[in-house]
Amino acid sequence: MLTSHDVSSLAIDILCDRARGQNVAVACFYFDFAAQKEQSPTNTLGALLKQFVSGLEEVPGEIVEAYENQKKVIGGRRPQGSDIVEMLQTTSSERRSFICIDALDECAAGCRVELLDSLHQILQKSQGTRIFLTGRPHIEAEIKKRLSGRVMTITITPKRDDVIGYLRTRLDKDTNPDAMDSSLEADILKKIPDDISDMYVEAAKLRKLPQVTH
Repeated sequence: MLTSHDVSSLAIDILCDRARGQNVAVACFYFDFAAQKEQSPTNTLGALLKQFVSGLEEVPGEIVEAYENQKKVIGGRRPQGSDIVEMLQTTSSERRSFICIDALDECAAGCRVELLDSLHQILQKSQGTRIFLTGRPHIEAEIKKRLSGRVMTITITPKRDDVIGYLRTRLDKDTNPDAMDSSLEADILKKIPDDISDMYVEAAKLRKLPQVTH
C-alpha cells in the first residue's frame, strides 16, 4: 500500500532522473512530527539551499558575500531566514528548479505558516520554480491561502482491499502470533480500513503540475 511518503519519494526520484544532465535543480525535505523542534523554517530553507548550491559549478557571489557578512557579526552567526529566502531566490532563478516537501502537515502550525510565506516569496521572484507538497487534507486551505490560491491538488484515497491486504501481510509476519486471537485479528482488519480512508492528499503547486522535458 502506497503512503504519502512513498508517493513523494517516487515523484522526487522521477524528477531527479529526468533532470540528470540538464540545467535543472531538485531539492527536497521530509518533515517528521518527532523532529519538530529541529525542523524550523530556517533549518528547512537552509537544507533546500544547500542542495541547490551543491549542484552549482560556482556559488553565486551574492551568497558568498552574505555568508561573509554574517561572519563579521560579533560572535558570528548563521544567516537568518530572510537571508536564506533571498539566497534561494537567487539560486532558483539561475535554472529551472523544483522544491519538494513531504508531510507538510507534520510541521508545527506556526512554522508551517512561516515556511509557506517564504515559499511564496521565492515563487514571486523565481517564475521558473515549481513546488510539490504532500500533506493531509486539513492543511489544503492553508496552502491555497499562503500560495495565493494558485494550487492544483490531487487526492489519494487508499482502496479498502489494498489496506486489508497490507494488514494481512504484516499480521502474517508477526513474531509472536500467540499474542493475538482470531477475534482481535478480525477487529483489526475491520476497524483500521474504516478509519484510514481519505487520509492523504497530494498538493501540487501553482500554475501547473511539475514537468521536466527530456
